[in-house]
Amino acid sequence: MSSILSAAVVAGGLLITPAAIGAADASTAAAACKYRQSGNHWVCITPGAFCPAAAHKKYGYAKITNKRYRCTFASGDIRWRWHRA
Repeated sequence: MSSILSAAVVAGGLLITPAAIGAADASTAAAACKYRQSGNHWVCITPGAFCPAAAHKKYGYAKITNKRYRCTFASGDIRWRWHRA
């Protein structure tokens, strides 16, 4: 009986492993993205986050969706932020 149980546990682990590997790959890709200036635009920005003075009126691309944002000062804000362009 214990050998059947052991086989079931091992088989169950094999079924879970590919999903766990896929999740690890996705988190590694997101972690590899570094917020930085690249030429005249910024990469790996977080939408809605404050942006540095060097980024004012410049464009940036979100780290997950790769959508385009612009560092602007909207009414009601107290600091410059990344807003959808």
